[in-house]
Amino acid sequence: MNDAPTPAAPVIPAAYFGERVTWVHHWTDRLFSFRCTRDTAFRFRAGEFAMIGLMVNGKPLVRAYSVASPTWDEELEFLSIKVQAGPLTSRLQHIAVGDTVLIGRKPTGTLVTDNLLPGRTLWLLATGTGLAPFLSLAREPDVYERYETVVVAHTVREVAELAHRDLFERELPAHEFLGEMVAGKLLYYPSVTREPFRHQGRITDLIESGRIFADLGLPVLNPEHDRVMLCGSEAMNRDMKAMLEARGFEEGSNNAPGSYVVEKAFVTK
Repeated sequence: MNDAPTPAAPVIPAAYFGERVTWVHHWTDRLFSFRCTRDTAFRFRAGEFAMIGLMVNGKPLVRAYSVASPTWDEELEFLSIKVQAGPLTSRLQHIAVGDTVLIGRKPTGTLVTDNLLPGRTLWLLATGTGLAPFLSLAREPDVYERYETVVVAHTVREVAELAHRDLFERELPAHEFLGEMVAGKLLYYPSVTREPFRHQGRITDLIESGRIFADLGLPVLNPEHDRVMLCGSEAMNRDMKAMLEARGFEEGSNNAPGSYVVEKAFVTK
């Protein structure tokens, strides 16, 4: 008879929800997604991020992650890189269904529609896991009520890193409730930098050259009617900010809406 005590469940700090992992998908050896339960008290706006992570040695180890699921979803989804030497992602990449993850109780962020002035076309420009907040925004009915056209442009190194490509190309157009809403409004523009693909190159180069506008049949970026959200590498954010401001775009914030916004909280380790 084994009388060994059952290990005590970790005590979750008051600033976090302890949620159970329900699904894990590894896209590549550098990229994975997971879903977890969602406490009914957790409220967020599409495009926001939360501090998420794990209990390590009795203490919370967390980083900022954009919520990839829409606000109406009963679960929460996140998209993450894998950094083998990273304090958090070296551990997080090994989570399995049934494990507990920490979800911060106070989501925040700048990539919300309230931080943008009214406009006609919404450009969601992402590199790598910067796609995450746009996975939420692209499934938000309010976005399609505000804009005539919504463009999701996602740049990665290799084709396999085009996470959720099927969502944009197949699932959303056929969605029972969103399909009719996104029809004719949602444009998906994936591009790859290190492999042959129908769209090749960095998003900054594709905009500078005008290629993306020719491919989509849209006019070049104009602050009069275009609104832009940026979420990507530091280099992409920096280059796009300079490009946009040279065209007359002004950065928005939680205090003053503008013609573009950028998310500075980006998981790198």
